[in-house]
Amino acid sequence: MLYREAGQFKTSYQDDNAIFPIRQDRIAIWLVLVAAFVVVPLVATPYVFTGVLIPFLILSLAAIGLNILTGYAGQLSLGTAAFMAVGAFASYNLILRVPGIPMLVAFAGGGVVSALVGMLFGLPSLRIRGFYLAVATLAAQFFILWFLTKVGWVSNYTPSGVITAQQVVILGHAFTTPADKYLLVLSIVVVLALAAKNMARGNAGRSWMAVRDMDVAAEVIGIRLMRAKLSAFAVSSFYCGVAGALFAYAYLGTVEPEAFNLDLSFRILFMVIIGGVGTVLGSFLGAAFVTLMPVLLSVSVRWLDQTLGLHIAESTISNLELMVFGGLIIFFLIVEPHGLARLWQIAKEKLRLWPFPH
Repeated sequence: MLYREAGQFKTSYQDDNAIFPIRQDRIAIWLVLVAAFVVVPLVATPYVFTGVLIPFLILSLAAIGLNILTGYAGQLSLGTAAFMAVGAFASYNLILRVPGIPMLVAFAGGGVVSALVGMLFGLPSLRIRGFYLAVATLAAQFFILWFLTKVGWVSNYTPSGVITAQQVVILGHAFTTPADKYLLVLSIVVVLALAAKNMARGNAGRSWMAVRDMDVAAEVIGIRLMRAKLSAFAVSSFYCGVAGALFAYAYLGTVEPEAFNLDLSFRILFMVIIGGVGTVLGSFLGAAFVTLMPVLLSVSVRWLDQTLGLHIAESTISNLELMVFGGLIIFFLIVEPHGLARLWQIAKEKLRLWPFPH
C-alpha cells in the first residue's frame, strides 16, 4: 500500500508518457535531489567530497554510458576507460587551443570527439558480436592509450605526459573547493542521467533493445542495424567522454593516460553487472557498491583492529579488503544475477501489498 499507484489517474498522453509516471517515484526523486544539492554540501567534509562523492558520481556517469551500449544495445565493450581518456584529452586540447571557449562547451566537445572515436571502433560490431566484439574494444583500449602516450601534440609535448588540468571556470566562477566541484559534477550527472532515461524510452532505446534481443528479427521489422549499433556506440562514448573530462578536471586535477587504464574499464563493467544491466538506476547502485564498499570495509577493518588490538599489518588489511570485496561481488551475483536494481524492483512489488501477506 505504500507504493500502490491505484487512484492515480492519467488524463493525457503526456502524463502517461512521463519519465516518472508514479507519484511516489516523483516524490522520491525530488527528495533525493534536495538532499544531494542542499543537505550534502552543508554536512559533508572535504574528504567525503573528494574521496567518495565526486568519484561515485563520475563513475556513475561512465557506467550509464556503458549500460547504454551493453545493457540496452547488447554490445559488449571493454574500452570504456579509453573513451574516457579521449574525452579528457579532447577537452584539454579544446581549452588550450580554442581561446575563450566555455568550459562546459569544452566538456561537451570532449564527449563529441569521444563519440566519433567510439563510432570508429564500433564499426566491427556490424560484423562480429559477443566476445569477439569485446576483444575489438579491448584493442581500442590499448591503441588509444598508446596513441595518447606517443603522440606529443595531444599532450602539448609535455615530457612526463602528466598534464596539470586547467582551472575550472564557468560564468566567471572558479570551481576550486571540493563542494563547488561536487555541485558541478552533480548537476551534469543529473541532466545526463535524465536524458539517458528519456532516450531509453524513446525510439532510439526501443531500437537498441530490439537489436539486443535479436538483431535479425529487428532488421526484419525495419530497424537499421548500422544506425542502431553505431548510435549506441556514439551515445555511450559521449557519456564516457564527458565522464573522463570530469574525472580529469574535477577529481584528479591532472590529465594523464595512466589514470584510464584497463583496470578502470573492468571496474565500470563490474558496476554495470552488479547494479543491473539495462537500467539507469543500476548504474548508480553499481557505482555506489564498487566505490563505497571498499571505503566501508577499510573503516570497519581498521576499527576492529584498533578495538581488538590485533595490530594487523597494513599490507594484510589491504589484501583482506580485496578478498572480502571480491567475495561480496560473487555473493551478490549468486543471490541476484540481475543486479541490485532487480532487488529494488522486488522491494517495490512487496511495498504494493504491504502490510498484507503475499
